[in-house]
Amino acid sequence: MNVASEWVHTAGKWNGDPEDKGIQTSEDYRFYAISAEFPEFTSRDKTLVLQFSVKHEQKLDCGGGYVKLISGDIDQKTFSGDTPYSIMFGPDICGDATRRVHAIFSHNGTNHLHEKDVMCMVDQLTHVYTLIVKPDATYSILIDNVQKDKGNLYEDWDILPTRKIPDTEATKPEDWDEDEYVLDPEDKKPEGYDDIPKEILDTNAVKPHDWDDEEDGEWTAPKIANPEYHGPWKQRKMKNPNYKGKWTTPMLDNPEFVDDPYLYAYSRLKYIGIELWQVKSGTLFDNILICDDPEYAFKLAEETWGKHKHTEEAQFEEAWKKMKEEEEAEKKRQEEQEGKDDESEVAEGKNEEEPKDEAETKIEDTLSDDSKQKEAQHVFLPTPRLSLSHTHTG
Repeated sequence: MNVASEWVHTAGKWNGDPEDKGIQTSEDYRFYAISAEFPEFTSRDKTLVLQFSVKHEQKLDCGGGYVKLISGDIDQKTFSGDTPYSIMFGPDICGDATRRVHAIFSHNGTNHLHEKDVMCMVDQLTHVYTLIVKPDATYSILIDNVQKDKGNLYEDWDILPTRKIPDTEATKPEDWDEDEYVLDPEDKKPEGYDDIPKEILDTNAVKPHDWDDEEDGEWTAPKIANPEYHGPWKQRKMKNPNYKGKWTTPMLDNPEFVDDPYLYAYSRLKYIGIELWQVKSGTLFDNILICDDPEYAFKLAEETWGKHKHTEEAQFEEAWKKMKEEEEAEKKRQEEQEGKDDESEVAEGKNEEEPKDEAETKIEDTLSDDSKQKEAQHVFLPTPRLSLSHTHTG
């Protein structure tokens, strides 16, 4: 086994079982690489299941949480991002733009990215990721034992050329009719239809009793909508008996397509590795499983993650609540300290006032004596505004 950077063996800050420990990144701004060897096998004629749990306790902003299956012989001491792999699978997060589950298959030295986006989990709890690849080249991706995607390797990866290609020499026949409906030749516009007015006089209207023809003009009945008028005439449509549907370019067999009946299979699978970059550490991997039985994988996930998820959620909520309380207490402490600092600055400012000169002192004394006399009469004067440059003291 090869280890780079610093991993810790722990169950994490919140967990369902403190004895169920995994490996967790512990240093910020570091590359991490760790690999382990297992008994070599091939997935030919077998179902391949790759499953593991991962938890981002640090509320990951940018970084990976994926694992790699590796075939053949490698030097574990130099295992890194440059080491060839067979399958890379797991979540990848970078801001709001990248939040997907990677499922990358290597074929003849080229890595092929999954063409569909499968959203990953972005919270700070443990989640189980499962990839199932069957001998018929179909696959499934599960998160927390719930299927999130399925399909086949031929259509959802560009590993092989497509089976069919458009016939670029084909053209639409001249007599190809794409109109689903046509005008009904039997439908004729009724005689006099265009002469029907849109509005007619209201025959029920009565001239107001106070209407004065000399002052108001000659009275005429108002107009109302004509119930016989149905708008501009439109010829009825009918199903086109010659309709052939929308024409599409016919497809031909792709001469470059060569089927690979073992597209799904990998030989000499021998290592499992984790290689990633973390700006902020705290990602914890656990319960890595490689097998050929989807039911066993489902059961193991329920016995580990499923058994402890509610306890872990409760511990996380408690930790979150405590953190928020500490943040509020620190915020309050800082506000109180800022208030004390402001008071100290005001007090220091008063003590540092410039000494009054003799002229200003005499004027204030005079005003003080006058103020005392007014106070005896319960009369209060506004504070005077003094400008010594305009005050005569001689």
